[in-house]
Amino acid sequence: MPVTAMARPHETDVALGLGVPPFTPHAISVSLPTWRDNVGYEEGDERVVSAMVSGYPRFFVHLSIRKLAKICEQKFGVQGESCMLYPTQKIAEECRSFMQRRSALDGVAINARLIQFLITPGDNAPAELEGASADLHIVLFPSDAQPLAKQFWQHTGLGISSRLAEYCLSMLPDPQDRPSSPPLRKPLNKHYAAKGFTKGKQPPQESFIGDLGTYLEERYGRNLPFAHAESAKRALRRRIAGVLLREPTPPGDNRDEPIAGAEHLAMGPSARGVPEVSESDVFLYSTGMAAIYSTHVLASAVRPAARAFPYADTLKILEKWGPGCHFFGHGLDTDLDTLENMLQTESEANPSNPPVLSLFTEFPSNPLLRAADLPRIRALADKYDFLVVVDETIGNFVNVEVLSYADIVVSSLTKIFSGAANCMGGSLTLNPRGRHYAALKAHMKATFEDSYFGQDAVFLERNSRDSLRRIRLIDGNTEAVCDFLRSRSQAGGKADGVVKDVFYPKWQTRDHYEKCRIKESGGFGGLFSVTFTSLKASATFFDTLPFFKGPSLGTNFTLACPYTVLAHFAELDWAAKYEVETGLVRVSVGMEERDVLLKSVEKALLAAEAT
Repeated sequence: MPVTAMARPHETDVALGLGVPPFTPHAISVSLPTWRDNVGYEEGDERVVSAMVSGYPRFFVHLSIRKLAKICEQKFGVQGESCMLYPTQKIAEECRSFMQRRSALDGVAINARLIQFLITPGDNAPAELEGASADLHIVLFPSDAQPLAKQFWQHTGLGISSRLAEYCLSMLPDPQDRPSSPPLRKPLNKHYAAKGFTKGKQPPQESFIGDLGTYLEERYGRNLPFAHAESAKRALRRRIAGVLLREPTPPGDNRDEPIAGAEHLAMGPSARGVPEVSESDVFLYSTGMAAIYSTHVLASAVRPAARAFPYADTLKILEKWGPGCHFFGHGLDTDLDTLENMLQTESEANPSNPPVLSLFTEFPSNPLLRAADLPRIRALADKYDFLVVVDETIGNFVNVEVLSYADIVVSSLTKIFSGAANCMGGSLTLNPRGRHYAALKAHMKATFEDSYFGQDAVFLERNSRDSLRRIRLIDGNTEAVCDFLRSRSQAGGKADGVVKDVFYPKWQTRDHYEKCRIKESGGFGGLFSVTFTSLKASATFFDTLPFFKGPSLGTNFTLACPYTVLAHFAELDWAAKYEVETGLVRVSVGMEERDVLLKSVEKALLAAEAT
């Protein structure tokens, strides 16, 4: 069984800007311990920004990736050029196309160049590196176009991972060991030039934190052999498809090997509500957002139409790629009433043209934890012939069965499926019973490329082995905390309470949640949001919570953030229209002892009540 080490409350006081979890080289969150720190981060306060050495990977480019990018700029760039790094040529070409298309709309066309950089181990490489070259694809562009390049990186989630960057760096000579050379003065003539580089001396670790983080990962079996990458991916696909008859246990002390990925392991019918699902219907991606972006590309190719209708966080993708979208941000039945009327009107106006391409929804939503009426959506999709895409990250397949209502289910495996907050991953699962399954599957077979870095896959597979146990423990903890807060809230009957409402599927659109909740064993998930009667009370509650503070969710440890400040700081009035208040605090509950959690939350609540 994987080892899960939990932090005590006094150990969660991590300095501003350091990684969360601490001493973790590939941590996916960052410590923003006070409300003021979060506001400062959004305002670009130098006190906050200069302290950051970590962050959520799509928003904060990892220091190892920055170091590798700088090497690539010096080797291939001209003066005034910056670069972004991608794992395949196809993705690099998509980045260049996006930059050229979006810049042309602004009347200033950007000329981006592509370089292929093949990095191979040298003669003195460790045995595990032999033959394992890294194929890096570089997008070079004028430095003043950096914000546009960052949009592609952020919205698609397709950039290289920090582990891939460190692997590349391990095969390159340290820049400090060779004379520096000025950047090229003329760009290469070819739009796509191939270059090779061989391994030099292994670069030393750069800090005590880096040394300690590496030690901890190796000590607790987290630094896993590269050779297991393919079997790890098979195990992940099987686990997500729900076809494992049981979770096999590695023999003896060989906990590294992903036994669930053994080629001849017996499989059963899927436990995901659609028995026909197999591991071949599951496709892995480097991030959850990459899975969502790829789903949009897939839907656009198979079902070209006029519009798409998202419910939540895919909005930016749908706005910037394709024909546009309508956003139904409340996630309530009234939104579906409006959608149904629109579908009927457009269908009557042009009966030969399906009125929409697809509908994207989370189940439940983030941060208000509302569940859409999936049976009703499925009926509308069948009537008007559009695809249904469900993001089940927050509900997760231990608690809910949504595949039977969807054509495609996506998930961020970075969250509770992993839990350890030290690797990224995403998945796309096709429903074999869907009307358009044959076309979707054929397109995926023809176009899918596996860009998921092997070392990330082996970490994710190891982390996810005990996901069932962890999720059930976290479900129970979360319900206990929410019951306590609800009892002290205005929504729960305490008229003078400082807490206005607790957003949690147990009370938000519960009837819709119950339609998909797995009977007897399914819980309400590990995420909730809470609102207060004043912004001061919100900030006091947040600042007093003795937990890790930072972005992300679905971690084995409790993690809190002022969600609206981080996600919608530039559009607070817009968010408020959808009942997402500025003072909303979102909490992802972890595996700490329940009494400790309750006492910690009570302490923060008492502080808020005193404001």
